[in-house]
Amino acid sequence: MPFKNKNTAENQNLTTGVIVNNVSNEEDEEIDLFELYIEIKRRLWMLIVAAVLCGSLGYLVSRFVLTPTYTSTSMIYVMTKETTLTSLADLQIGSQLTADYKVLVTSRTVLEDVIKKLSLHMDYVDLRRKISLENPQNTRILNISVLDTDPQRAKQLTDTVADCASAYIADIMEQDPPKIIEYGEIPLRKTGPKTSRNALMAALLGVALVCCGIVISTITNDAIKTEDDIEKYFGVPVLASIPEIDPEAAEKAHKYGYDYRRKKTEKE
Repeated sequence: MPFKNKNTAENQNLTTGVIVNNVSNEEDEEIDLFELYIEIKRRLWMLIVAAVLCGSLGYLVSRFVLTPTYTSTSMIYVMTKETTLTSLADLQIGSQLTADYKVLVTSRTVLEDVIKKLSLHMDYVDLRRKISLENPQNTRILNISVLDTDPQRAKQLTDTVADCASAYIADIMEQDPPKIIEYGEIPLRKTGPKTSRNALMAALLGVALVCCGIVISTITNDAIKTEDDIEKYFGVPVLASIPEIDPEAAEKAHKYGYDYRRKKTEKE
C-alpha cells in the first residue's frame, strides 16, 4: 500500500510539472515585431499591387458605375418688412425664427405641394432626403439645397421648394411671404461621387487587408526555420547546428531575417 501511494504521488508531481511547463511556455510566447517588419518588407510588392488594383477599381466604380449627383441652392431671407423691434426681442429672430423656417420648409404640406406642381413620381419622404438646409453663421439667410442626379431637375426642385415654402410660411405666420434672395442655378459641376477620394480610400483599404493577411500568416506560421524555433516549440535545447557556408543560403537567411534571430539568440 505505501508503494502504491508513492507512485501515485510521483505521477501527480510529474503531471503537475508538465502542466506548469506548458503554461510557462504559453506565457513566454511573444510576437517578434522585427519579424513582422521583415515579412511585410519582403512582401512589399503585394502591398503595391493591392494599392494599384484597389485604387484603380475604386476609381473605375466611381467614374463609370456610380451615378453622378448635382446640387442647386436657393436663398431665402428670414426677416420680412413686418418685423419690428418688439418682435425681434420676443422671437429672437436671429436663431429661433430661422429654426422655425427650417421645420416649415421640409414640412409634409410644402413637399406634397412641390410634388403636385412638378408631377413627381415620389413621396414626400423621398423628396425630403434630397433637401438640405443651412443657415450661414451670423446671418438671417436660409439656404435651400437640393441634391439630384439631373442638374436641371435639381434647379427646378430647389426653386419650387423655395416658392412653396415662402407661400406656406406667409400663410402659417400670417405675414408677408419671406423674400427669396436668389433662385438656384443649373449646376455645371457634379457634387458626387468624389472619384479621387474613393480611389484613395479603396487603395488604403487594399493595403490594410494585405497587411492584416501578412500579419496573420506570420503569427500562425509554426514552421521550423532556426534553432531557437526548436527550443520555442518543443522545449528542448539545440546541442549543435551546421553553419551556413553557402553564400546563396546565407543571403536568403539575411533576406528573411533568420540570421537576425540567430544572432539575437547567441547574445542572450
